[in-house]
Amino acid sequence: MTNGAAGPAPHEGDASREGPALRALGGVVRAVAGVAMALAALALLASLALIGWAVVQRYAFNAAPVWVDEVVGFALVAVVMLSAAQALRDGEHIGVDLLVERLSAQRRRWVHLWSALGAGAFSVVLIVNGWGTAMLAKTLGLVTEGSLEWPTWWLMLLMPVGGVLLLLASIEAFWRAAAGAPPAHAARGPHDGEAA
Repeated sequence: MTNGAAGPAPHEGDASREGPALRALGGVVRAVAGVAMALAALALLASLALIGWAVVQRYAFNAAPVWVDEVVGFALVAVVMLSAAQALRDGEHIGVDLLVERLSAQRRRWVHLWSALGAGAFSVVLIVNGWGTAMLAKTLGLVTEGSLEWPTWWLMLLMPVGGVLLLLASIEAFWRAAAGAPPAHAARGPHDGEAA
């Protein structure tokens, strides 16, 4: 199993089939997913800094802050939810490339269509269930356990937010496969400046 980062398979798709509407959607999804990925990177860096600070506090001053573990746990949820869409666009979600690469171009296209549909269905579950759970937690006034006692609905909103991002990336992936255009991670051109 690989993550698809090795590059597109031959005859993955015809870049000329990427029409203006698909190119515009790709630009919007790329921008939104890029902002979300930047926020995920900041959350990861903040987690690293907090963990380092907590280690110094614990071993140098014997004064470990108890809230750091809570914040880092919440930040990791944010990292996962905010980076899933960009991972899909980059072809970084786990897949069985060994099998897919051996398929004909037409069958590979069907695999990409079904994959995009599966990711889209999962994103709808995240949106619907995440929103419902967050609103229930808000209604009940639930707070996190531990020293911080944050409202849990704030944190639960990461699920529908991540779901919306993943849904946008799934729609783009489905449209690309249906049009016979290359996947976003294989599409290169003057409108991208880099591998999308």
